[in-house]
Amino acid sequence: MTIHTTTSTDGRGRPTRGRLRRIATVVTAVCAGVTALALAVPTTASATPATTSGTSVSAARHGHDAGPDARLDARLDPTRFHGVNWADPRDNYVNGPVVLSGLSTSDDYRTTYRKADRVIREFRKDLGADTVRLPVNPYSVGTTWWNSYRAVIDAARHRDVKVVLGYWEGSDASKDGKVDDPAAWWGMWDTLTRTYSHDSGVFFEPMNEPFGYAPADWVQLATTWVQRYTAQGIPRDRVFVSGTGYNDHVDAICAAPALDGTYVSQHYYGYWGTRNAAEWKADFESRLGDQACSNRTVLDEFGVPMTTGLDYRGSATTGNADADNSVAFLQTVTTVARERHLGAVYWPGLRTDDTYSLETVRGSGSNLSLRVTNDSGLALLHWAWGEGRRAPFAVR
Repeated sequence: MTIHTTTSTDGRGRPTRGRLRRIATVVTAVCAGVTALALAVPTTASATPATTSGTSVSAARHGHDAGPDARLDARLDPTRFHGVNWADPRDNYVNGPVVLSGLSTSDDYRTTYRKADRVIREFRKDLGADTVRLPVNPYSVGTTWWNSYRAVIDAARHRDVKVVLGYWEGSDASKDGKVDDPAAWWGMWDTLTRTYSHDSGVFFEPMNEPFGYAPADWVQLATTWVQRYTAQGIPRDRVFVSGTGYNDHVDAICAAPALDGTYVSQHYYGYWGTRNAAEWKADFESRLGDQACSNRTVLDEFGVPMTTGLDYRGSATTGNADADNSVAFLQTVTTVARERHLGAVYWPGLRTDDTYSLETVRGSGSNLSLRVTNDSGLALLHWAWGEGRRAPFAVR
């Protein structure tokens, strides 16, 4: 879920009503199935439908917890992922190559590597991050830009930073919550999985925010993806399956036996509502399912304004509704993430002109450096990562 503070928010940094109505409408819509997409899968892929009876994880999963699928899940450790997203300043939803903040399509591999290495080094030094989540799409993989873009992945891996590669669909009319071009999508994943099959620090997220699919249809498509690439040697514990809708509910994924052994990705944002701490806690936990589901879940997008001067160590009862909402959100979500042992990958670590960005670029060209935009926000991110013994804010 991307925040456009310059074009899709009001003067106070909140999303416009049209944006919120669109999110609510799409999330609640029940969309058509994935018949056409399944037909586009190469014949080497097998597709065994996964059935779910609803959104209750306990009812669907616990009957097979003692079997081999439970042993697969036992290999998962979401707390390994302490990270941030690095995003395209235009948005990762683009009908063209994704070009991360600070990079340029005119750069060759060597130049891209130098720039990326500086950014990754700053993520490590400034934030303590050991994971970076990056966008991919068919316009970027297997193209001329791919010869340079893969330098970002290489730079991260050379600094022992884990990489999560997630597919983003296109923009405008292409942005419907579904895979844009199934044949190109499968081709992209063929390239990515083949290229990084032997690198245990590279993870694959088949689709970011599949809000165009009904839950059962998304489970089926994700199952087809998992079966295809695990048959080709990709371990299940290197796959992130997005929650349904805007990645905002994970129950249906955790309830699908065919997806056991994979990580589950969850998204959550403070602008989705206006609540106090208790209300945020209740809402967030209602989206997470039970602890067995949390044992697989990485919160790989969540965010609040970081460049507006808010003190996230402070009180959420100042009387400023916007500020209080963001403070209550971040204090609550980071605490729940810590208590439930979720992985946590903040949105974004770096995105130009995004008020949610935890770092901003200084310098230009290959002489890039980053600066933390909000020390209190970073302190709460570390709290989510399990660091420290005492919360960096007063617990009420």
